[in-house]
Amino acid sequence: MPPWWRDRALALPGVSGLLWAAGLVLEVTGLGIPALVAFAAGLAAGAWTFVPSTLKRLFTARGRGRLGVGLLMTIAAAGAVLLGHVGEAAALAFLFSLAETLEDRAMDRAKEGLRALLSLVPQTARVSRKSGSVDVPVADLRELDLLMVGAGERVATDGVVAEGRSSIDASAVTGESIPVEVGPGDPVPAGAVNGSGSLLVEATADGRDNSLTQIVALVEQAHARKGERARLADRIARPLVPAVLVVAALVALFGVLVGDPSTWIERALVVLVAASPCAMAIAVPVTVISAIGSASKFGVVVKSGAAFEQFGSIRTVAFDKTGTLTQGHPQVTEVRTTAGFDRGQVLAWAAALEATSTHPLAAAITAAVPDASAAEDVHEEAGHGLTGRVDGRTVRVGNPRWLNPSGLRDDADELAETGMTVIVVEADGAVIGLIGVRDELRPEAAETVRMLHAQDIDTVMLTGDDARTARTLAAQAGIDDVRAEQLPADKAAAITQLAASGPTAMVGDGINDAPALATATVGIAMGATGSAAAVESADIAFTGHDLRLIPAAFTHARRGRRIMTANIALALAIIVVLFPLALFGVLGLAGVVLVHEAAEVVVILNGVRAARRQAALRTSGAVRDRVPA
Repeated sequence: MPPWWRDRALALPGVSGLLWAAGLVLEVTGLGIPALVAFAAGLAAGAWTFVPSTLKRLFTARGRGRLGVGLLMTIAAAGAVLLGHVGEAAALAFLFSLAETLEDRAMDRAKEGLRALLSLVPQTARVSRKSGSVDVPVADLRELDLLMVGAGERVATDGVVAEGRSSIDASAVTGESIPVEVGPGDPVPAGAVNGSGSLLVEATADGRDNSLTQIVALVEQAHARKGERARLADRIARPLVPAVLVVAALVALFGVLVGDPSTWIERALVVLVAASPCAMAIAVPVTVISAIGSASKFGVVVKSGAAFEQFGSIRTVAFDKTGTLTQGHPQVTEVRTTAGFDRGQVLAWAAALEATSTHPLAAAITAAVPDASAAEDVHEEAGHGLTGRVDGRTVRVGNPRWLNPSGLRDDADELAETGMTVIVVEADGAVIGLIGVRDELRPEAAETVRMLHAQDIDTVMLTGDDARTARTLAAQAGIDDVRAEQLPADKAAAITQLAASGPTAMVGDGINDAPALATATVGIAMGATGSAAAVESADIAFTGHDLRLIPAAFTHARRGRRIMTANIALALAIIVVLFPLALFGVLGLAGVVLVHEAAEVVVILNGVRAARRQAALRTSGAVRDRVPA
């Protein structure tokens, strides 16, 4: 989106405000006719942003006769003009058009970039034919085609391995935190990255209809179900608009019946102006814009006013595991050895073999021994492990399916039970140790969950990872409700179920989280470096990864919601007070407009208070260094 000073949508409200201000200056200097022209032009510029859309909603079948704040503002402006108060009508049009445009701009951000999901799929794929391999567009792939997937390449569509062994990284699609070893007969999803081996994959889905394109469809359907959320002011205005119109019509009819139509018709128009929700029109936007701007300073980007309204009402938070609750990269967490070998030696020999590997588990081991010397004669058994020579010994490193842990079998089972991926290290044909690798929880995860529980917010873990790993990490974080081995569609269905019981937020950062993020009452994407699909499907994006931003942001949103509610209550109180005064002729149009403008000033000043950061935000470890005291 363009910066606000280059946004054409803001041009008309800006022109309307300038013309209205110019009209005030001309009126003060005694230039009545030029002032009237300036007011009229300002009114036209402001009204153009909401009157056509209001009439369209009112009279078209698609709009189904919807009544909202826009209709009252349109009638109020028309009534002010009929009473000869063009300046007041211009002020009303300027304020409302500015508020509407700013909120629409924020909402448009949420609709950008959905198709970034499809960037995970290559444009072409190599297909094995009788005449040899040929490159074909992915859209032309058909079920049963044989795809040739080289090392480091993405799988173009869902399939089953026909030949070869390798490891695949499907974390962005399935949420599986550790690369999975695959061989003949094992399924591979579209978008997964192949490891170091070569695979021949038999397609089980067309290039246009696979698990990744289904994720796109799920996100689009979720957005369609949510639709354009009714703004809080609009929800209040629905019963208010017809009531005001009926009362104004009755006032005018009464004047006709008693024989003084001019007085009572004018009074009916004053009633319309008195009941026009000028303050209400800006009560929500000014608070939202202030709070959103403040939140961005400590790394919380709220994409729409509707999202902010919902954010402060959340009762349940569902977390993805991989890359959200966890750090997103495997680490060596435990080493078991046989007699005669120590931890350092087992790690050093394993790191010597893994030094030349690009496997994510290799990165975890080499990070534990960064100064390890490289082994000699290293070769890889695709999908199994590595073999090489270190210090004159033949060393092998691989998974328990390839290397039998033998005497360390019980240790291997124990490590696996705690959610670790087990790597066996063998020297000269004898097992010398086991290395446990796991994607560890973020250090602030448990504290974050405690903070949310203290705010009476329930927590749930949704993950595509296996149930054993998920339960172990959830227990460490303090989360009782764990739903593991969830596909993207399962996550979206779980969010739908949770949201039926109360407003629910989903926190994630991967492609597989996109449908759930779009389905949730509020979707929260962690980390600006997370997947584009997650960031674009979410309503709120956190530029950092510190989970303590979440409870801190809830505190900020709840305060903003309280201010918003107070503003709306004040705006309604003004209408309740002015309505009978206008109805019985106690106040004329000038008095009504004066009170309205005073109320708008109070509402604006109160709304600006939402920009203040709470003490909780300043003292939170997540934002302490970013928010000045």
